[in-house]
Amino acid sequence: MEWSDEAIVLGTRRHGEANVILEVLTRAHGRHLGLVRGGAGTRLRPVLQPGNSANVTWRARLDEHLGHFAVEGLRLRAGEFLNCRHAIFAVTHLATLIRLLPERDPHEDVFDAFETLLDRIDAPSEAAMRAVVFELQMLAELGFGLDLSACAATGATSDLAYVSPKSGRAVSRAAGEAWRDKLLPLPCFLLHEEAMPSATELADGFALTGFFLERHAFEPRGLMLGDARAHFVEAILRLQETGDSGARTEPLS
Repeated sequence: MEWSDEAIVLGTRRHGEANVILEVLTRAHGRHLGLVRGGAGTRLRPVLQPGNSANVTWRARLDEHLGHFAVEGLRLRAGEFLNCRHAIFAVTHLATLIRLLPERDPHEDVFDAFETLLDRIDAPSEAAMRAVVFELQMLAELGFGLDLSACAATGATSDLAYVSPKSGRAVSRAAGEAWRDKLLPLPCFLLHEEAMPSATELADGFALTGFFLERHAFEPRGLMLGDARAHFVEAILRLQETGDSGARTEPLS
């Protein structure tokens, strides 16, 4: 068995003295693991850092075996993350989300969104928006997608302002006003790509996705969202509040 694919490094763990087991998200083969001989050495260690892009070739005698990776670095972003505090937390958190996906199950849209987010991580405002959208995408991939297309109570498609914590459906401002304390705010940047969010709207976005991730993705597995997400949100919102928000140059789709 052999294939080659584009990959983004999620992490490694030592295997013996010189080798590592590499975990990557590939474009066509999903989340995949394999042994890298010499991966703990000085030549390959910089390539195998989380967030880096690489070409990988996987070989194994049988498909169900762990197999071996040959790795060629493409974009070594990890060095750039050292000067971008929120980026390190972002990669850790996003890798945790991706590990919720079944191993070897292709998710090309997730790969593309992850890669674009990493490429724009140095623009905090855009990175924050993309992170919220990525979390919504992960909820959908896991079978718990939110319906933000129309009001759950009236069917209206305009002036959507809330999300029901019970159904995960949008609620219009008029229909939800009496229940606003029990509903989750719906930031407008999730409905209109051209919208540039404030720090408050970004915080509302993270609160929205965090609520449903915790309820549907983490708690049923006996897991917690973890400190990396909290640190990422804290760091990136602080940058937004101080005006170091970066420039958005591409649509979020």
